[in-house]
Amino acid sequence: MKAGDNLFDKYHQWKKDRITLAFELSRFEGVSTDEVIESMCLSRPQDERVQTSGISDRTGKTAVYYRKVAESMNDDWYDYTFRKYQYVKEEIEFFEYAVSRLSGRLPEVIQDMVVNGMQWKEAAAKYAVSEAMLTKYRRKALSELAVLYEGRAKHTEEYLLS
Repeated sequence: MKAGDNLFDKYHQWKKDRITLAFELSRFEGVSTDEVIESMCLSRPQDERVQTSGISDRTGKTAVYYRKVAESMNDDWYDYTFRKYQYVKEEIEFFEYAVSRLSGRLPEVIQDMVVNGMQWKEAAAKYAVSEAMLTKYRRKALSELAVLYEGRAKHTEEYLLS
């Protein structure tokens, strides 16, 4: 995570993505192999020729092969969606952990403003500070979060290089 990235905006996007991905996973159906196989079977009239026998052996083999390919594609699609869900979930959890590790009043202020969506005026009144001070808190929090994210990236890099 780069220091210039606005983690607060990303956090809200991650939350939306997690909900969407969870929905996709819960209703995952994939490609319907039966429909594809039916469309591949040449038992219907084609142009001017009509196939009088049943499904040819070649067509049957192709259909079975396609079923395997379709199942593999479905597995890959589901795995991709699940990995993306896991990634987003991990990012949310790390962000919330990192916010809890901030200094001074920052954990409560950022928790209220970013995680809970408290409005600026409401936060200024709750913490008895000006909106300008809230801006300073947010900048300081982003700076501290950048350090935590850099530490995380360094730890991951060390692991990958070991």
